[in-house]
Amino acid sequence: MTLHSQPVAGQAKPWAFPAPERGTLPNGLTVLHSHRPGQRVIAVEINLTAPLDAEPEGLEGVATIMARGLSEGTDRHTAEEFAAELERCGATLDAYADHAGIRVSLEVPASRLDGALRLLADALRAPAFPEHEIERLVANRLDEIPHELANPARRAAMTLSATLFDAGSRFSRPRQGTAESVRGIGAKDVRDFYAAHIRPAAATAVVVGDLTGIDLDAVLGETLGAWTGASAASVDWAPAQVWEESRVVIVHRPDAVQTQLLIGRIGPDRHDPVWPAHRLGVYCLGGTITSRLDRVLREEKGYTYGIRASSHVLRSSARGDGMSLLGIRGSVATDVTGPALADLWQVLRTLAEEGLTDEERDTAVQFLVGVAPLSFETASAVAGALADQVEEGLPDDYQAKLYARLAETGTVEATAAVVRAFPPDGLVTVLVGDAKKIADPVRELGIGKVEVLAG
Repeated sequence: MTLHSQPVAGQAKPWAFPAPERGTLPNGLTVLHSHRPGQRVIAVEINLTAPLDAEPEGLEGVATIMARGLSEGTDRHTAEEFAAELERCGATLDAYADHAGIRVSLEVPASRLDGALRLLADALRAPAFPEHEIERLVANRLDEIPHELANPARRAAMTLSATLFDAGSRFSRPRQGTAESVRGIGAKDVRDFYAAHIRPAAATAVVVGDLTGIDLDAVLGETLGAWTGASAASVDWAPAQVWEESRVVIVHRPDAVQTQLLIGRIGPDRHDPVWPAHRLGVYCLGGTITSRLDRVLREEKGYTYGIRASSHVLRSSARGDGMSLLGIRGSVATDVTGPALADLWQVLRTLAEEGLTDEERDTAVQFLVGVAPLSFETASAVAGALADQVEEGLPDDYQAKLYARLAETGTVEATAAVVRAFPPDGLVTVLVGDAKKIADPVRELGIGKVEVLAG
């Protein structure tokens, strides 16, 4: 038998996040594009400046219905015809609404880019929003709401937002609306929201993939360039009052065998100079199965299958009024809810007193920096990151510089950032579980005044 020698690894090649080229179409649409040789499935992301703050009072959810309705027919195609044309192009088209605005995502083989962009342009330029399709979308959304309320993780997230923010803030209410608000949405409301906010001058298109042989300027000019509209309107963020004191809210689920945990507060956005240290510190605390929270609560104590800490940007601004939602989430058996929370708080107190170790910091940097080339291996991943930068008002080279900043961040800086993010005092804790069994043990911990809500 012939044995072949073990392959020898070559030298690692230098990697940098793809730098985009920026331009503007005559209709005011901003364009970022990045040529990625070999990526024959092209990703297109459209950012539309239509934040949830702009939804009329009492019609929360209209942005979501409008986003979903973009592919439900145009002035040239019915909903069925539009879907069939997308399928002929081998393309997928998705849209959703979030606090910062609406995102439309298209993926298509490079050979079908022209046809798919024409369909996308039609959807943005002249969506039909027919009565019967909007009624169907509203009914679908109403069907989703009971399932979301029944899901412990989703219910915890809704409760945390409602607890952290003042009732007058859009952040306190579900992104896709409540049953009451969605029920009142009609086709006219959707058309009015579209007319008020969707225009090329308030939009950005990100195109990433192998553009070999494609005259992108010409293709964009003939498709998205045909979209016309008024000049962009300025966006004024409504101020948000935030709860900053320790508090525990239990959503009562009788006889629940598990307790869903969600512990949160408000933190910095990516414009804050502390963000690289913040990202590094939060990863050390709960970013993976080897992080400190998982090591204690899962490996040592066996309380949970996994617990994670994370940050989600809610509003981003160079003015300094941006913010992110910080969260520690997981689930534990009902009978160990008290001990699990006690140990979780002990992790936070130990972290504040002793800090992270150099080994934790080094491992986190090695992973976050080392995995970046794999994370951005596809055109859609690059396009999504660039669209996030646009949405958050970050410079085009932000992602490219982030990894160098992570590598330069020391243990002391990462410790300070994560302790600032998750201090032992000042956290709002949401528990979805059997209040009769968990309320008293939680009160004994002294982590905040306990309030019980009906499930």
